[in-house]
Amino acid sequence: MRLVNIGFGNIVSAGRIISIVSPESAPIKRNVQEARERGNLIDATYGRRTRAVIIMDSGHIILSSVQPETVANRLAGKSSNLME
Repeated sequence: MRLVNIGFGNIVSAGRIISIVSPESAPIKRNVQEARERGNLIDATYGRRTRAVIIMDSGHIILSSVQPETVANRLAGKSSNLME
C-alpha cells in the first residue's frame, strides 16, 4: 500500500484517491459543504487556508493546506514524502 503525505504529517492511501482539485469553484465548495453535513469531511488543514480538496473513493473529502500540484507530485513519486 502506497501512502502520500498531504501536509503536517497527515497521510492518505494513494490507491484510494480519485482526484485532487482546487477549492475555488462553486461545485467543489458545494461538495465540501455536503460532505460536512454528511459527516464525510476530514479537515487536515490545521486551521490554515484550504488549498487542495482530495476526493476519495469512499466518498470522503479531505481538505489539505498543501497545493494540489504538490500533492500530485508526491503522488507521482517526485518527492520523498511518499511511503510504501
